[in-house]
Amino acid sequence: MTSTSMSKSKMIHLTLLKASSHLPTAFIFRIQEIHHTLELTTQPGLKRVRSIIMTSIALPRRTRITSPTSVVQLEYSPDPLPKPASTPNGETWTRFVLLSDTHSRTFPVPDGDVLLHSGDLCRRGTLRDLRRTMEWLYALPHPLKIIIAGNRDYALDREWYDANWNQTIPAGKEPVWEPPEPVFELLTGPRAKAANIVYLKDEEYKFRAQPGGREWSVYGSPLSPNFGSRVRAFGYDAADAEAVVSSFPQTDILLTHGGPLKILDLTKKGVRAGCHALTARLPTLQPRLHVFGHIHEARGAYVHLWSRTHRLSLGAQNSVQMGLEAMDVGDEVVSEGEQTIFVNAANTPAGQNEFRNGEPVDAGGPGVQPVVVDLRE
Repeated sequence: MTSTSMSKSKMIHLTLLKASSHLPTAFIFRIQEIHHTLELTTQPGLKRVRSIIMTSIALPRRTRITSPTSVVQLEYSPDPLPKPASTPNGETWTRFVLLSDTHSRTFPVPDGDVLLHSGDLCRRGTLRDLRRTMEWLYALPHPLKIIIAGNRDYALDREWYDANWNQTIPAGKEPVWEPPEPVFELLTGPRAKAANIVYLKDEEYKFRAQPGGREWSVYGSPLSPNFGSRVRAFGYDAADAEAVVSSFPQTDILLTHGGPLKILDLTKKGVRAGCHALTARLPTLQPRLHVFGHIHEARGAYVHLWSRTHRLSLGAQNSVQMGLEAMDVGDEVVSEGEQTIFVNAANTPAGQNEFRNGEPVDAGGPGVQPVVVDLRE
């Protein structure tokens, strides 16, 4: 790093600390974390990273996003706000409760009409892991629970698992091959059916949340793009991405494990882990709600209003995402119009969500609670 960039880095750092002296400790920690990234950035990247820092201050993370047709609650204490009342012309609301990347951890989940889980039910992909999660989901009171798998749910991707099962256990432990029957029994057997659980694997499902209400459609896919050196369960390479997402139909709700490129997909290492082909297809699909996870540290929500040209402006999304990644709080009001609500619903804390007021955060705790989305029917 050059002496010029280092001096600018120090100047920005001091300015930020002075400006943030009244902010919570967790927010200052996030500023310092971004500053560290800036110190490792070469001169050509300095302007970009500085822009990210200032955007994070200007656009605090939203705890609630509202519009005439939707309410998104990212953080609440102790319980989410009541579901909106019916409109004067009799239109009702459906409450969706969103989970992802629970990794065999359990925690309180608010009530709702429909629970959506976008994968990584397990930590190590074992039958024991999956049973712990499913016992928890069986007991939840939601009238309908729709779930998909994720890259950590090894035993559910049988082709991948049968070729890699002996590599799924940490070093020093004896690997055990899990037969498929008891694994899928947990997802589709009598107990799952009695608990109103619907397991989707690259398929569409339709339902009504209210008697006589509108019919909702959801498409669920456990797939996520490979990145880094590891090949994961339900993974696909960039060369196959267009073929993968071309099969996604138009539905009200899109439930995927991996998300779109440049929408709530930024890793701690500064890598964009989303799917470029999915981002390109979204203007055609335009679901009302797209739920995903996979990248824990990018947990958050973004409401996109579709323009007349139905284009997805990635620059605007980057700005909003950086605001969502900051540790301040605030509300946002979105105007009426055709919209897609993007939610990275990861419940495992990572990055800026690992600590709150200097204390470690548990799965499903502050900053990584189940996201509650109310949609007007």
